[in-house]
Amino acid sequence: MKKYLLSIFTLILPILTFAQEVTEAGIDEKIDQAFGSATGWFVNFIFYQISFTEDVKVYWVLFPLILGATYFTFYFKLINFTGFFTSINIVRGKFDDLEGREDHNVEVADTVFTDDGDNPDTIRVEGHQGEVSHFQALTAALSATVGLGNIAGVAIAVSIGGAGATFWMIVAGFLGMASKFVECTLGVKYRDIAEDGTVYGGPMYYLTKGLKEKGLGRLGKILAGLFAVFVIGGSVGGGNMFQVNQAFQLVESITGGEASFFHGRGWLFGLIMAILVGIVIIGGIKKIAKVTDKIVPFMVVIYVAASLFVIFANYDMIGNAFMQIFDGAFSPEGVAGGAVGVLVQGFRRAAFSNEAGIGSASIAHSAVKTKYAASEGMVALLEPFIDTVVVCTMTALVLIITGNVTAANSGLNDADAILLTSGAFESAISWFPYVLTIAVVLFAFSTMISWSYYGFQGWAYLFGRTKRMEYAYKIMFCGFVIIGAAASLGSVIGFSDAMIFAMMVPNMIGLVLLAPKVKEELSKYMDAIKSKKT
Repeated sequence: MKKYLLSIFTLILPILTFAQEVTEAGIDEKIDQAFGSATGWFVNFIFYQISFTEDVKVYWVLFPLILGATYFTFYFKLINFTGFFTSINIVRGKFDDLEGREDHNVEVADTVFTDDGDNPDTIRVEGHQGEVSHFQALTAALSATVGLGNIAGVAIAVSIGGAGATFWMIVAGFLGMASKFVECTLGVKYRDIAEDGTVYGGPMYYLTKGLKEKGLGRLGKILAGLFAVFVIGGSVGGGNMFQVNQAFQLVESITGGEASFFHGRGWLFGLIMAILVGIVIIGGIKKIAKVTDKIVPFMVVIYVAASLFVIFANYDMIGNAFMQIFDGAFSPEGVAGGAVGVLVQGFRRAAFSNEAGIGSASIAHSAVKTKYAASEGMVALLEPFIDTVVVCTMTALVLIITGNVTAANSGLNDADAILLTSGAFESAISWFPYVLTIAVVLFAFSTMISWSYYGFQGWAYLFGRTKRMEYAYKIMFCGFVIIGAAASLGSVIGFSDAMIFAMMVPNMIGLVLLAPKVKEELSKYMDAIKSKKT
C-alpha cells in the first residue's frame, strides 16, 4: 500500500506543480491555443453544420441521434411509454424473484442506511452475475448525465431558442428513452465477467461480440476500437476537466470573485476534488455505485424541490409559462432561426444532457446483477425521463417564470449560463445560490467518478485489465482533475465534447444492426413477467 501511495504522490507532484505554474504564468492559454490548432480539424468535422437557411444551421451528428431514437421508438412499439410503469416496478424490486431467488436476504453495504439490516430499495439480487443492483446501476449512469448540462445547457437553449426550446427538449427526452433501452440491453447481453466477478461491458463488447454473430466481426472490431478511443478522450475532457472547471468557476464566483480565497488557486480546488475522486474510483464500480446511490437522489431531490418552490411561489405565472413553451415551439417570433432553430436548440441540448445514443450509459448499466438483459434496458429508459423531461424542464420553467429568457443572453457560454440560472433562483430564494453551488459541485463530482469508470472500460479494452494499467489510468484521470480546475480549457473542451459525440457514430451503427437481438431479449423478459402474473 505504501508503495502505491508513494507512486501516486510521485506522479501527482509534477502535475500539481504544472497546474500551479499554469495558473500563475498563463501557460494554459498557450497550451489551449496549441491544442486547438492541432485538433481543430476533428472538432470541425464532428460539429460540422449543415445550413438550411441563413439563420438555421444543424450539426450533422444530431440527425443519426434523432432518427435512430425515432426508429427505435416505433420498432419497439413505443416502449418508452408502454414500458414506463414496468420500469419503475423493476427498480422497486417487484420482479426480483424472476432472477431465481426465493428468499429476500440481501447483502447490505456499510454505507447504506438500513432498516433492520435490510434495504430492498438499493441492494438486490446478490449472488448473481453482475456487481450492482438495478437501482445502483441507474444512479451510477444518472450521475454521469444529470449535471451541468441540466443547469447551464438549458439556460443556453432557452436564451437562444426561446421558451419553445423546452418543448423540443422534452420530445428529445422521450425519444431518447428508446435509444437508452436498446444500448443498455445490449450492454448486459454481451458483457464480459472476469473470474473475480468484475464486469466489463459497453459498446466495445456488444460491437465486437454482437456483430461477430452476424458475420461482421471485422467491422465490429473496428467500431469497438474507435469507440474505446473516443470514450477515453471523452472521460478525460468532458467527463472530467470540463466538470471541475465549471464547478470551480461557480465556487469562485459565489465566494467573492476576484476577492475569493480560491481566485488564482484553481489548482488547490482541483487537488481537493482529485483526492475525493481518487478515494472513490480506486474502489471500482461497487464503490462508485455506493456513492452515487446516495448523491444522485439527494441532489436531484434538492434541485427539483428548489425549482418547485420557485415555480409555485409564482403560481400565477405557471399557465403563462406553459403557453410560452407551446407557442414558442410552433410559432416563435423574434427567435434566432425560427421554428427549426428552436427545435434544433431543444434537441441539441437534450442530446448533450442525457447522452442517449452515445453509448456511455450502457457501460454502467452492464454491471447490474441480473440474468435478463432487457430488465436493465427497461430500467435505463427512465434515465432520459429523469434527466431531461423532469430536471431540464424544471430549470427551463424557473428561467421562464423569473424572466431570464431574453435575446440579450443569446451569446452565453456555459460558465455564464450557470450564473444566469443561479441568478434566476436567487430572485426567488436569496440564499439558494449557495445551495446551487454545492449542488453543482456534487453534480460535477458524481459525473467525474462515473465517467472515470467509462473511460477505464475503454482503457482496459485497449490496453488490458492488469492492475498496473488500471492504476495508470486512474492516476492520470486524477491528474487531469487538477489541471482542469486550473487551466483555460476552450479548445480542450471543444475537443472532448467532439469525442463524446464521436462515440455516437460507431455506437449507433451497432444499435441499428443489433436491434433484432434486443427484441428477442425483450420478448424473453416480458414472457417471464407474464408467467409470474399468471
